[in-house]
Amino acid sequence: MKVHIWHTGRVYIDQALAFREKGLHPIPYSGWLRGENKKMWVPVSTYLIEHPKGLILVDTGWNEEIRINQKKHLGRLAYSMFRGELPVGESIVDKLNEFGVKSSEIDFVFLTHLHSDHVSGLSHVQDAKKIFTSELELKSANKKVGYIKSMWDGIPIDTFILEDIPYGPFNKGLDFFGDGTLFLVHTPGHSEGMFSLLVKMNEGWLLLASDVGYAKKSWEQMILPGVTSNKIHAKKSLEWIQNFSQRKDCIQVIANHDSEITPFTIGES
Repeated sequence: MKVHIWHTGRVYIDQALAFREKGLHPIPYSGWLRGENKKMWVPVSTYLIEHPKGLILVDTGWNEEIRINQKKHLGRLAYSMFRGELPVGESIVDKLNEFGVKSSEIDFVFLTHLHSDHVSGLSHVQDAKKIFTSELELKSANKKVGYIKSMWDGIPIDTFILEDIPYGPFNKGLDFFGDGTLFLVHTPGHSEGMFSLLVKMNEGWLLLASDVGYAKKSWEQMILPGVTSNKIHAKKSLEWIQNFSQRKDCIQVIANHDSEITPFTIGES
C-alpha cells in the first residue's frame, strides 16, 4: 500500500474560510470588504492510493480551464470569494502523466465532497472505471447553493449509502472493500455528506481528513472551518479527528488544505 500526496494547484481564500472567526463582519469567510492582510494561499490536494485491490484517486483538484478563464469556470459569485491557481505541471492530468497512468486506468475516483476545489478537475478523469461520492452529498449538492453543478453535470457518479462502521463521529460510512483496509468515514459538518478516508498502512492508520479541518491546528485548537452546513456536526467531526490523531496506531492525519504539508509518498520501502 502506498499513498501519494499531491498538490494540484492552490486557492486564494480569506483566512476566515479556513479558520472560523467571530466579529462584526457577518460573513468574513467571503472575503468581501476584507483587506489583503486577511487573505492566504493554501494548497489544493489530491491523493493517489496504490491499493492491492485497485488504483484510487481521491478528489481531482483544479481543472486546467482555470488557467485561462477561471471567472467562467467558477462563476461570478465564487470568483468574488476565492481564486484558483494551477501552475503547469500541477493539474491532475499532469500528475497522472508524470506517474505514468492514464485516467482510464484508475479503478476508483472518490470525491470526498462536491465543493469546487475538490471536483473542478473531474472532467479530466471522467473515463475512470468508477467515480464515487456519498449519496447524501450528491443529493445535497444538487439541491443547495454553494456548489457549481456544471463541474459534474453529465459525468456518471455512483453513490454509496451509509452503513454502520466502527469508526467516525457517527460510526457511519463504508468499509469499501469489505476487508478493513479502507474506510470511507462519514464526517459531515463542512458539507452534509462529506467523508474522510481511513487507510490501513503497515505502520498503522493514515487518516485523510478532507476539509473537516483546514490544517493540523484545526483539530489541535478546535477551530472549525468558516463555512459549515451544520455547526454541531462539524464540531463532532472535528472532535473525532482530534481524538483519532492521538491514537497510538494513527501514523498521521492530513487535511486537504494544510500549508505545512508538502507533496510526498507514504508507504515507500
